[in-house]
This record gives sequence, C-alpha cells and structure tokens, in this order.
Amino acid sequence: MNCLARKVVWALSFFALCIATLHGADVAVSFDGANKLYEQGRFAEAAAAYAKQIEAAPGSPTLRYNLGNAWFKAGQTGRAIAAYREAERLAPRDPNVRFNLQFARKKVTGSEAAPGSLWGRALSALTVNEWTMLAAIAFWIWMLLLAAREWRPTWHGAVSGYTATAGVVTVVLAGCVAAAASQLNRAEAVVCVPEVIVRSGPLEEAKVLHQWRDGVEVEILDRKELSIGDARQSWVQVRDSSGRAGWLKNDQIVQLGQTHSGKSGS
Repeated sequence: MNCLARKVVWALSFFALCIATLHGADVAVSFDGANKLYEQGRFAEAAAAYAKQIEAAPGSPTLRYNLGNAWFKAGQTGRAIAAYREAERLAPRDPNVRFNLQFARKKVTGSEAAPGSLWGRALSALTVNEWTMLAAIAFWIWMLLLAAREWRPTWHGAVSGYTATAGVVTVVLAGCVAAAASQLNRAEAVVCVPEVIVRSGPLEEAKVLHQWRDGVEVEILDRKELSIGDARQSWVQVRDSSGRAGWLKNDQIVQLGQTHSGKSGS
C-alpha cells in the first residue's frame, strides 16, 4: 500500500510539473506573439496581447511597461500613462519606466512632473516599505543612543544632541510612513478618451464645468449608479491635480489597479 501511495504521489507530481512546464511555454509563446504584433505596428492588438499576459503575471513591471508602450504607439495616451504608473508602482526606480511616463505626461500637460503637491511627489519617491524601513532604522538608532546614555552616564552630554536628533527624525519618518500608507487608499484614474466633458452632477443635462483631454490624471471622490429607463449609467466624481472637480462617465477613465484588462474602472 505504501508503495502504491508513493507511485500515486510521484505520478501526480510529474503531472503537475508537466502542466507547469506547458503553461510556462504558453506564456513565453504569447509574450513573443505580443512582441511580434508590436514590431509589425499592430499596436492595439499588441496591447490586448500584453494585457492578456498581465492576467497571468500581474506582478510583472516589464509587461505593464510594454503595455504602456503599445498603448502610446496606438495613440491611447491615457491608457499608456495608466500602464506606466502601474509599472512604476512595481519598479519605482526603473529609468525606462520613469522616462516614458514623463514623456507621456509632457505630451498631456507640457510638464514631466507628476500631478499633485511637492509633498505628495516627495512621498512617492519611496515605497511604503522603504519609508517603514527608514523609520525602523531611525527608531533603533534612537533606542541605542538612549541606552548608551543609561549605560554610561558620562556620555549624557556628548550624545544628547544626537539623541534628540534621532528622536525627531524617527517621528518625522513615522509621519511619512503614515502619509505614504494613506496615499495607497486613494482611488486614482486616468482619462482615456480624446476629450471628456466634466459636469456639475451625474446627469447628461448637468452644467458643463470643464473639458479634459486624454491622459489627465485624477482622483476618484465618489460614484453614482443611475437607471434611466432601461439603461444604466455609471458616473464618477473626480478631481484633477489643480483641484478642479466634477462628474464624468465611468467608461471615460481607466482606474489604476485595474489597468491589466485595458478597460475602464468599475
């Protein structure tokens, strides 16, 4: 019986290995196929192929970078910016991602700078984990200095300035951790149509407030689902980097965190 069990386990393991190998081969073939579509100038089809690959490997910054390139070449600047931002989130200091994102932003706004305040851009320079690591290092330096003062009272005067500085740095970095973590809860999106009309309310008849172009980056503030006759409409209230707010239809934006599908946010 033990021999039979071992054979069954071996057979199942071998079967799983074969499936994994075939899946890996399929992924490689699909990736090559997407690259060929891109090389042939079939950019929209290449974008769809890269998006399909992202469903299997959502943590790949390379796929999202390639998706951004395909969308940009296809003339879909908003979708390209959304893909680049997702790639940047996964690889925050990749020079190619950063360069292409800045290039796309300059096409939309005339500036390479990320939208938002200087403080917000400074926070985004590091990930939450990196801010946390810095805060932890500062905290332990502070604790060691406090312990040194207790261990050698004669050092009290010599290290008091360093101790105070380490304490202040620890508090500041802890605040940076909290602020960076709070940014993760923001729902952000990018306009993905050539021109969008921003209204004062979630209705076609509402007053026109602004007109934004493809690629404008916004924060989502609220959502409304409306039933008009047999039709349903989904609206989102958004705000751009200059503080201008209003309502537009949900299918006119790509919500970040959902860009692998190439569809609008839900």
